[in-house]
Amino acid sequence: MSAAHSYETRRMLKTYGRQLTSARRLARFKQSLAAAGAEEEVTISRLAKRRMLVEQVAREIVENLIVSGSENEVVLEILQQLNREFGETFRFEYPPAEVDLQIFRLVGEDPMEVTDPERHHVFNRLWEITLERVNDTML
Repeated sequence: MSAAHSYETRRMLKTYGRQLTSARRLARFKQSLAAAGAEEEVTISRLAKRRMLVEQVAREIVENLIVSGSENEVVLEILQQLNREFGETFRFEYPPAEVDLQIFRLVGEDPMEVTDPERHHVFNRLWEITLERVNDTML
């Protein structure tokens, strides 16, 4: 297999992965719209509205930007802080045919999947860091 063919294959798979991520995001968005339409209008305090917005932006960052390998400054800072705290380098992916986000620890060039309960610990810390970062940067 030539290097050009290998590159094209990797590029195609990466594009396919991004399309899957977008499709998952759209499906979740449609579900949330349907659920929101069924709920009664509730008066929410300004603080609660802000919290909801912070969580929505954080969810977008975690579900899409981190997985897609975004070069966004906020995303890079979140990942750097997570990697510093754990002393390791993590990669987040939605592999083809998988529903849940998978976390891989980079050992040299080889990724090793992080399994339960460490997976939950890493993901929870990622979520906390993201919430803190979004809250700090939001006006």
